[in-house]
Formats: sequence, structure tokens, C-alpha cells
Amino acid sequence: MDFALIMFSLLLVTGSVWLLDKFVLHARRAPEATEPWWVEYAKSFFPVILAVFLLRSFLVEPFKIPSGSMIPTLQVGDFILVNKFTYGVRLPIINQKIVAVNEPKRGDVMVFHYPENPSVDYIKRVVGLPGDGIVYRNKRLWVNGLEQPLRSEGDYNYVESALNFVHTERYVETLGGHEHPILVNPEMPSIHLNSVAEFPHLEDCRYSLQEMSCKVPQGHYFMMGDNRDNSRDSRYWGFVPDNMIVGKAFFIWMNFGDLKRIGLSIN
Repeated sequence: MDFALIMFSLLLVTGSVWLLDKFVLHARRAPEATEPWWVEYAKSFFPVILAVFLLRSFLVEPFKIPSGSMIPTLQVGDFILVNKFTYGVRLPIINQKIVAVNEPKRGDVMVFHYPENPSVDYIKRVVGLPGDGIVYRNKRLWVNGLEQPLRSEGDYNYVESALNFVHTERYVETLGGHEHPILVNPEMPSIHLNSVAEFPHLEDCRYSLQEMSCKVPQGHYFMMGDNRDNSRDSRYWGFVPDNMIVGKAFFIWMNFGDLKRIGLSIN
């Protein structure tokens, strides 16, 4: 079950008990009588739950990175904070935008509800905005007909959770004026055609062994992982609608396996 829905349910229960006691039960109790334990607990927890619910819904929300799809920007085990109001104020639970603030930009690291299973949150980088033409060809990215610059930074090796050693090449990609690192595995194909799912607006995309191209629909975004050959992203499951956006990742506040990552900003 969605954590926000759990928090909202607890808020309703504790708040209802508090109101019931304030306007009904308190007047019926004898002056010397103590509060029932369930009333005392509800009144104690209600302000705490309310504060956490408002904080997570409208300001910042913590997330843990479970996979290596965003290496080297984010490592497995990073605990991050996500700004919930950068892209507008949204009603909790239904995620309906009520106040527009900023729109996502190319290069932003964004958390969103996974379109194939909205109860799961994903994190990827914004590559395509509404109306953009995206081409990924031979491990290179084109946006609106322009090849995005790459600068080589040599080899990058890491170990996956199953103790598999992975060799990749590290580059710095410039996307809309924003520089960020990416990894490319030269031994992997550009596109895994058997991993492409049926998704809304699939007719706006074209696939071959070495290339995929898509026209991003209005109100949607095209997302890719920085670990390009170890990321299941918009190339395979499609576009992220605006109403599934959670927020912009901006800060690493903990990694128990690598304390030097504490305090790093996310670019």
C-alpha cells in the first residue's frame, strides 16, 4: 500500500478520535476520570502524524536508491531527499497539481511513479520534454536533431549486488547546457528489442537494433538512467505523464556503505 495513503488513513483515525473526545467523550467523563488509553494515544500521535504528512506531501520526501540504474550519479544504498514543490504543489494521494511553479528541465534528476506500476517510485534523468524528438543511436543521444556532446573520462568499473564485476566507459554528457556523467557498456547492444513493452503512445516511437526514436507527447516526459546499458527506462516502457511526477532529487543525506557520500548534491 502507498505510504502516503497509510499516513492519511492514520491521520483520519487519530484526528477523528481527538475530535470525538473533545466534543463528546470529554463532557461525559467524570472530572476525576482518566482518559482511555486509545484516546491518549490518538491525541499524542495526531500532531506527529500531521507534521510528517504535511512535510512529506508538500516539502521534502526521503527515498532510498535500490538499483544501479543511475550510477555514477547515484549509488545503490544512497538515501536521498526529493523536493516536492519544485514542479508545483500537488494534492497528496491523487497527485493533482493545484499550484504551478516550475516545469521539469532536461538534465533534472526526477522521481516519479512508475507508469507500469504506480505504487512503485522510480528515479531517472529527464532527457525529453513535451514535443521533443528523441533519438538514441549507437549509444549517442540526439534531442530535436542535435547530437548531445560527450566527453570521455576513461573506464569506470563497479561491482553489482550479485558480486558481478562490470566494466563500462564513463562520459560527461551535456544535455541542454547541463553536464552530468553517464556510463556506457561497449559490449551491450544499443537497444534490447525484446525488452520493449506495449505502452501508451508507442506509435510515436520507432525501433531497430541500433536505434530508437520517439516524439514525446504533450504532457509527458522521456526519462533515461545515467547507467545507460543497465537501466530500464522510457526506451522500454514509455513516457512519464505529468500527473505521475513526485519531485526533483537534490541531496544525498546518508549512505551507510560509503559515508563520504553524505551531503553530496545531486546534479
